Amino acid sequence: MNKSIVLAALGAVLALPLSATAQAEDPFYKGKTVTVVTSTGAGGQYDTIARAISRHMRRHLPGNPTMIVQNMPGGGNVLATNFMFNIAPKDGTSIATLHNAMPLHQVLDGRGVRFDARKFGWLGSTGAENSGVFAWHTAGVKTVDDVIKKEITLGGTGAGSGIVIFPTVMNNLLGTKFKIVIGYKSSSEINVAMERGEIQSRAFGLSSVFAEYKDRWVTPKKIVFLAQVGLKRDKLLPDVPTLVELAKNPRDKEIMKLIAAPTALGKPYTAPPGLAADRLKTLRDGFAGTLRDKTFLAEMAKLSIDIEPMTAEETIQIVNDTVNAAPEIVAEAKKVMPKKGKKKKKS
Repeated sequence: MNKSIVLAALGAVLALPLSATAQAEDPFYKGKTVTVVTSTGAGGQYDTIARAISRHMRRHLPGNPTMIVQNMPGGGNVLATNFMFNIAPKDGTSIATLHNAMPLHQVLDGRGVRFDARKFGWLGSTGAENSGVFAWHTAGVKTVDDVIKKEITLGGTGAGSGIVIFPTVMNNLLGTKFKIVIGYKSSSEINVAMERGEIQSRAFGLSSVFAEYKDRWVTPKKIVFLAQVGLKRDKLLPDVPTLVELAKNPRDKEIMKLIAAPTALGKPYTAPPGLAADRLKTLRDGFAGTLRDKTFLAEMAKLSIDIEPMTAEETIQIVNDTVNAAPEIVAEAKKVMPKKGKKKKKS
């Protein structure tokens, strides 16, 4: 009798936390749809990674929501960035991968900017990556010195994108003669234009080049790497100089460092500003868990995409350091920012 009473009492005690947990586990995300906005068009590496994250991150959010990807290219990635800051729902059902040049564009250019990168709810990043500036093999150039002597066309999206900022700074500080043609809707469109001879060069993330175009461009030597953008040389291009190395004097070197710093952001992910702290923590934990997920990492490995997880805190630090850069360096850097490129002819 006493044993039965004890067991009954023990069962009642054990049931308390289970009942409380069951009540607490009415997760916000159950039955919801989370949209992953990407500031680029379909087909590029930003898009590829976003779609993989949407497939795997749902398992790392309580309630296992549906996740979909929405491409929002335009304005050199500014369109999607403004959307996330001002329009996207601030309840945890919208996250985005924004181009790493956005904090730099905010402080150095500002055209079209209706956001403050410091106020976003950054989740983290897939890892730092350098960008490369390269020419098509028929362009007749092999080095930066060649482009100082000879004009070649280069394709870009909008003035705020890194793929326009980098060659513009090279023109203004190194004396290169890139004839910049802007107005392409996506990175993929630029690649097609280069292959068909509409333009002769472009800037592009190195991980994207080697993951998507190694067999098509790199191995058959269809492209010639002229320079890379980063604080140090990437292991993929140990013999190609960085813009920091190519700087002609200490002032230019500091400007190049500022220009190169955002590449350390890699492909960052964020929630809109103003998200409740507990919801933001849930998203950060879910994002971090996804970047450690063995199934996700195996999928990335098959695509030759390296993932080197960066925490939300590390991402925030890079963003803040960029936006809060020394005023004197910002003032000097503004002088060499893109003004107006030649618009792409409408077909």
